[in-house]
Amino acid sequence: MVIEYNYTMAEEALKMIQSNQRVFIHGSAATPIVMINKLLAEKERLKNVEIVGITHIGVDFNNKDLEGHFHINSLFVSESNRKAVNSGMGDYIPVFLSEIPSLFNLQILPLDVAIVHVSPPDRHGYCSLGTSVDIALAAVNNAKVVIAQVNPFMPRVHGDTFIPFSRFDAAVWVEQHLPEVSYSEGANDITNQIGKYVAELIEDGSTLQMGIGTIPDSVLTNLTNHKNLGIHTEMFSDQVIELIKNGTINNRKKKIVPGYCVTSFILGTRKLYDFVNDNPIIKSLDISYVNDPRVISQNNKVVAINSAIEVDLTGQVCSDSIGSYQYSGIGGQMDFIRGAALSKGGKPIIAIPSITSRGESRIVPYLKKGAGVVTTRGHIHWVVTEYGAVNLFGMNMEQRAKALINLAHPTHREWLEKETFERFEK
Repeated sequence: MVIEYNYTMAEEALKMIQSNQRVFIHGSAATPIVMINKLLAEKERLKNVEIVGITHIGVDFNNKDLEGHFHINSLFVSESNRKAVNSGMGDYIPVFLSEIPSLFNLQILPLDVAIVHVSPPDRHGYCSLGTSVDIALAAVNNAKVVIAQVNPFMPRVHGDTFIPFSRFDAAVWVEQHLPEVSYSEGANDITNQIGKYVAELIEDGSTLQMGIGTIPDSVLTNLTNHKNLGIHTEMFSDQVIELIKNGTINNRKKKIVPGYCVTSFILGTRKLYDFVNDNPIIKSLDISYVNDPRVISQNNKVVAINSAIEVDLTGQVCSDSIGSYQYSGIGGQMDFIRGAALSKGGKPIIAIPSITSRGESRIVPYLKKGAGVVTTRGHIHWVVTEYGAVNLFGMNMEQRAKALINLAHPTHREWLEKETFERFEK
């Protein structure tokens, strides 16, 4: 039996969106760029449309001309909406990534419309959410209206990704390559050294979570001599491919979903998107499961690798803001920091360069005024810079300060020592 599918023009589908509605838009590599740009072009028809989502790529919500027409209520701030969120055009909802689906499921953020980006239907009539299940599955399950951008370049990824075509109130056929990100392009001597130090902390049989950025990629390039590694992570990128192909990552030692790489979204280059397409060892699952610390901790030797904007001398970690300027979001850092800490043999790691691109120290006496604490000093364990690694767990405040100063850039150590002396002088 041949199933016929009805597609419509984007302009016709977008008529379903009305003023004063809340609209979820799929994010990361699954950002429906064509549909978003056509929606923004209809700004004169729409007033006070609230946009929710995480990490949109290839679009711009910062345009002042959108003010009054669209309000960005971001769940994770990125370049596409950073200026809007830090102005009257938007705002940010602090929330653990694992708990965002609850905002939809419990109708705390009821959704009028969800726009998602999917693969074409298979022979059974199911489309795949492809590179991003994360919070999109909960959005589809809860939105009153679902509009799909259907794209033959979206990989068919296994897991919690499959949505029947019949669920869509409208579907628009679009042929466009997915946005690509190459984290290895930003690698340098500093990130490579950090990657080596982190790799030395990883034991054979560990299960890995990698955050976003160049440092997690640098860690992966230093793991070729490791054995029996597993993947349980909110996202992964290109560097996992060779480790899977050469057997370094085989997921044999995992307790949760053994034998499979577990993720919730995938972001990299076309090489990665081709690799995950119809690949049976990849399972992309709902973020409320993947990032649940209770689930994470059931694997042994969980190594969580995340980064930060700054770390103070007591171990408080700011990862989402530069002072009061909202730069990103809480994301999944605390989900995995806590999950790894509760894992048998686990290692939660914050890995950062010692200085910013402007030469400012990332290890500071006090966080900037208005800075948000994502990982508290009660949750912090390992900190790594290009000058070494230290486990702060069990150290008192003064011991932590002295240990972190040894990880700071040499040009900043005298200043940090002075601040430490003044703070802890009895």
